[in-house]
Amino acid sequence: MEEYSYFDEDPKKGWGFILAFAALLLFTVMGFGIDLDEYLQHEYLNIPRWYFFVIFGIDALMVISLVLMFFYRKIGIFSFPALLIMHFFMHSYYLSTFLYTDVTNLFLFTGFGMLAIIPKWKFFR
Repeated sequence: MEEYSYFDEDPKKGWGFILAFAALLLFTVMGFGIDLDEYLQHEYLNIPRWYFFVIFGIDALMVISLVLMFFYRKIGIFSFPALLIMHFFMHSYYLSTFLYTDVTNLFLFTGFGMLAIIPKWKFFR
């Protein structure tokens, strides 16, 4: 039986893939900027120092997972939303803040997945 593909895709990254990836990276960097701003005010806000080691580690892992996603690695696809949700819940639990950058990033990831990742899934390793 002949394999039928719904997507006529090639492994080349098009403008849609690159622009969606850039939007994900932009909102991830914006979340990092919020964390950096909180770090600069941590004495005034009474935030423990250990929190920033954890949150900056999550930020770094999110950027690494985006880079892995760009180079067609499945581990990036699975780790990015998990880290993003962890980042959101850490802000909600420890700082009682609702980060719209994280929510927007999650919606972008979902849209990015539907339009750019799923058609290229067979090229991911």
